[in-house]
Amino acid sequence: MATSEFNAYMAELYQSFQAHDADQNDRLLRYRNIEPESAYYLSMLVRIQQPERLLEIGTSTGYSTLWLAEAARATGTKLVTLEIEKERSQQAQWHAQKMGLTDVIRFWVGDALEFLRHTQEQYDFILLDAERDAYIIYWPYLKKVLTPKGVLIVDNVISHADQVKDFISLLQQEQDMMLTTLDLGAGILMATRT
Repeated sequence: MATSEFNAYMAELYQSFQAHDADQNDRLLRYRNIEPESAYYLSMLVRIQQPERLLEIGTSTGYSTLWLAEAARATGTKLVTLEIEKERSQQAQWHAQKMGLTDVIRFWVGDALEFLRHTQEQYDFILLDAERDAYIIYWPYLKKVLTPKGVLIVDNVISHADQVKDFISLLQQEQDMMLTTLDLGAGILMATRT
């Protein structure tokens, strides 16, 4: 269970990220972190599923990363997190260091597509929370790295339904996938291999 110190830090961190985003007119300058209730749910899910390897695509400034890492520590696993923006990854690393979680996180800076194309690892749990126009391009590689019975989580499927509808349609065509949408935060799609 997350400590009161961790919970307090995360509440303060979320508020500071929200304040930052409120001051930004350009969408790409916003941090666009996952909502607290969604992050908490993901932390619970990791504890229940107890995956061997976690992958996060879209670190941003590390809000979801910290929740996943805290759950990874509790279950004895590791997290790999991908971010294309070096400064955001560095900010996430700073927060992870402050919370003492760097030993369970591998930060990777670069294009997620390049990582997915070249990785030899497979993951039991994948959080996809990046630029939504790339999801369809990612899918052939995500299929390759998602283990049988692995879980794929996609954020913002209600708030940005129009931007993910083609990706969701693609997932629905996969005969070995089950999926459902949860009305948490901005909407979470949960998909698993059968």
